[in-house]
Amino acid sequence: MAAISGHWAFAFGVLGNIVSFIVFLSPLPTFYKIYKKKSTEGYQSIPYVVALFSSMLWIYYAFLKTNTTLIITINSFGCFIETIYVGFYLFYAPKKARIQTVKMLVLSVVGGFGVIVLVTQFLFKGAARGQAVGWICLVFSLCVFVAPLGIVRQVIKTKSVEYMPLLLSVFLTLSAVMWFFYGLLVKDINIAIPNVLGFVLGILQIVLYVIYNKKEKAILKEEKVPEKIQNHVIIVDDYNNQKLPELTEEQIIDIVKLGSLISSGKIHVASCLHNSKCGVEAVKVENMPKLQTAEA
Repeated sequence: MAAISGHWAFAFGVLGNIVSFIVFLSPLPTFYKIYKKKSTEGYQSIPYVVALFSSMLWIYYAFLKTNTTLIITINSFGCFIETIYVGFYLFYAPKKARIQTVKMLVLSVVGGFGVIVLVTQFLFKGAARGQAVGWICLVFSLCVFVAPLGIVRQVIKTKSVEYMPLLLSVFLTLSAVMWFFYGLLVKDINIAIPNVLGFVLGILQIVLYVIYNKKEKAILKEEKVPEKIQNHVIIVDDYNNQKLPELTEEQIIDIVKLGSLISSGKIHVASCLHNSKCGVEAVKVENMPKLQTAEA
């Protein structure tokens, strides 16, 4: 039974490495834009500094435990790629943003990580040291998973999913699932618990994307209708000085089609002013509302 559990743990750990590898590479399009424009364009370095600090913490935790090779592999890659991101950001960032990034690096990576290592090395021994570092990793991971709530709030406020990519939310959710089962199978609550919250928030982001993406498409569809009506014939009853009833979307589309036929010359329309009679090709129409052409 233990052997089967070990095989499943290894399988979920490998899948977790693969998904997390994709997540670590997700900022590449952002940095390609920065490279093309030679400017950070207001992008912040906080996510990359935090990810670097998180990877360093998990590597330290993994070295204090046994059978944590899969934790070491993915977080070593995380340290490598996040260091490149931060360096790239520093190269193209303006002076003010560069100074802020350096301050964060000193406070978190040098100061924060250094203090954690020194305190745990001198105040804890044996298994207690690994447990203390594990709790620190757990709390920090919870904070990292809570961070996207700012994006969720922005989506609800603006009713737009522009700043919440669907693929990234999906991969973060998959990553949380893989590492939850890995932590569960190796009986490590420090790995399993944070990923429960990660899974819940990931599902929340996906649900919000589906809801507000549909609303956004509906709004765009409504905005396109007036564009279709421009430069087409609109009937206005000036003689009776009455407002025409509001038209349904289907009626508006029919008017647009009719306007297209009129503009193409396939249909001839007579315009009658007041009570005068007029005709086109032996067709007489009386008291017909005046036809006016809407200007774009």
